[in-house]
Amino acid sequence: MRRVLRRFRSLPIRSRLALLVAAAVAFAVAAVSVTCWFIVQGKLYEELDNDLESSVGRSQPEAAVAAALNACAQSPSDAAVFGPRFKGYSQLVQTNGTACLFGGSEALVKVADSDKKVAEDPRLNKGTLRNGTDDDGNPVRVLTTALVVGSADGPYVVKDTALLVAVPLKSTQSTLNDLALILLLVSGVGVLGAGAAGLAVARAGLRPVDKLTEAVEHVARTEDLSVRIPVEEDAEDEVARLSRSFNSMTSALASSRELQQQLIADAGHELRTPLTSLRTNIELLTRSEETGRPIPEADRKALLASVKAQMTELAALIGDLQELSRSEGQHGERVQVVALEDTVESALRRARLRGPELTITADLQPWYVRAEPTALERAVVNVLDNAVKFSPEGGTIEVALTDGVLTVRDHGPGIPTEELPHVFDRFWRSPSARALPGSGLGLSIVARTVQQAGGEVSLARAEGGGTVATVRLPGAPVPPPESPDPGSVTKP
Repeated sequence: MRRVLRRFRSLPIRSRLALLVAAAVAFAVAAVSVTCWFIVQGKLYEELDNDLESSVGRSQPEAAVAAALNACAQSPSDAAVFGPRFKGYSQLVQTNGTACLFGGSEALVKVADSDKKVAEDPRLNKGTLRNGTDDDGNPVRVLTTALVVGSADGPYVVKDTALLVAVPLKSTQSTLNDLALILLLVSGVGVLGAGAAGLAVARAGLRPVDKLTEAVEHVARTEDLSVRIPVEEDAEDEVARLSRSFNSMTSALASSRELQQQLIADAGHELRTPLTSLRTNIELLTRSEETGRPIPEADRKALLASVKAQMTELAALIGDLQELSRSEGQHGERVQVVALEDTVESALRRARLRGPELTITADLQPWYVRAEPTALERAVVNVLDNAVKFSPEGGTIEVALTDGVLTVRDHGPGIPTEELPHVFDRFWRSPSARALPGSGLGLSIVARTVQQAGGEVSLARAEGGGTVATVRLPGAPVPPPESPDPGSVTKP
């Protein structure tokens, strides 16, 4: 049995579906056919029994019964004169099992014990129906009942004798055999048709799965993520959902690959400039050592300062690339409740160190968000660094946090309107700011961090000049119920 199940499971899905459909139809057809055959058999036997009961429903002539018992004929020629003719077989059965032809019967029917019991006590056995055979072995339907004789004084029941009548079953059994053969043929055709229909339905139903399989194999073989499976817009079945999921997956993979390639290309371009400058400065220092021609001390200090600045810029660029290369869920910290006002305070301390000549004002109200603490602080620092970088010397930066909306406003030159749609693109830098330090990745990191926290960020030109950065984060002014203990809230 286990071997059969293993072989069945090893078959293709369409073959298994066809076999299951054929088996189900075969079971249903078999049940219907057998039920039909037994119903027809019951109806035919019921008609025969009614005919037998109607044939003995009257009393028998007294003289004929007496003559038949006295002669107890065993051949049709001797019994032809005794009693009225019956349709089929008729005989008188005595308690000892002796049978006497009656009513012109052409053969005797073999007597059974049930017939003797009717003869012994007709009052308790009003009649029995059974299948039997005649002396030649032909099948017959038998009715044995009490022998009622008509006389001048009225009908009476003869003791120790019963009347047995029977009809041949040959035609009935032939009809049943023909019916069984027809049902068998019809059932076979139905099972074969069901198997073929099941196979066709399985092929039609699994055709989208075949297309999906071919698409997956094509992607695995060629790494071509542009493959799409056509799906009807109004289709809502499992195959359609699977196809849509596959299309969404390949679209996401293609987009991810495109972003990776773009990131690599942009990173290579951005790394080339500091590396080229760094290499040039190092070659100058090396050539000075190799040729023995010392570089003037002032120029040497300038070269070393340039090398240090370029290494710092290169390290910052690599750190930003590492941050952007991480996908969602790959960060070292888990998402937790963070006090945003404390995060902004920590970022403000760092910003004041980077712009000591600037005046930075802050109006912060409590606000709690769910985010990665380090990533969120870095995003706020990037926003403040951007304001510090573009603020004029002695300028003012205004920071406010109200109802989860953080605004950072500087009084610098501002961003041209046509450049605003590009400020969050990777490696994008305004032509007027390319001489300033930076990699063009800071605002991209801000946008991704804020989006992962469920918020949104935007930059706009401020009234009166400058730029205002707006960060909106979902949260609440008090810690959530699951973190009532202030110690469970992350504070930088």
